[in-house]
Amino acid sequence: METKIANPAPLGLLGFAMTTILLNIHNMGFFPLASVILGMGIFYGGIAQIIAGILCFKKGNVFAATAFTSYGFFWLTLVAMWMLPATGVDAAAATPPAFVGWYLALWGLFTAFMWWGTWGNSRVQQFVFLSLTILFFLLAISSWMGSEDLHKIAGLVGVICGSSAFYLGVAELLEEVKHKKVLPY
Repeated sequence: METKIANPAPLGLLGFAMTTILLNIHNMGFFPLASVILGMGIFYGGIAQIIAGILCFKKGNVFAATAFTSYGFFWLTLVAMWMLPATGVDAAAATPPAFVGWYLALWGLFTAFMWWGTWGNSRVQQFVFLSLTILFFLLAISSWMGSEDLHKIAGLVGVICGSSAFYLGVAELLEEVKHKKVLPY
């Protein structure tokens, strides 16, 4: 007897979306970095996306599996970068902004290739990955330059990116529930 696995993409998309929106509201300067972002980064952006990614592997969807597990671990590494310096361990000292820039640039490069993988898929999915690519590179440049203004612009791009992922996640969720396409994507 074959076990059917539900579509894990809405979980992964919504975990990514809501965590991205919250972080980028912070990046725009509206709120300080706080436990709400750390908690979302660990549990919903991190662990929930990793679970969605593992289920995508089981379904044979290598693109979604790679995306969700990778970005889930991105959130965990980001939170670790923020929290590990508080441990007092010398090797866990705060990362210099220029090195954070390289971290973000590598994620931008990875995301650019993932965006390429979306060509021919839905326009909303293409937009999510394109806007995420732009977000990572803006944040990298902002880290290298120490530019608060560019950091705030990146925050706006991040809110737009997260909102588009939220829309896609809800569209896929409603399609599964209603057994028909409810929102175009």
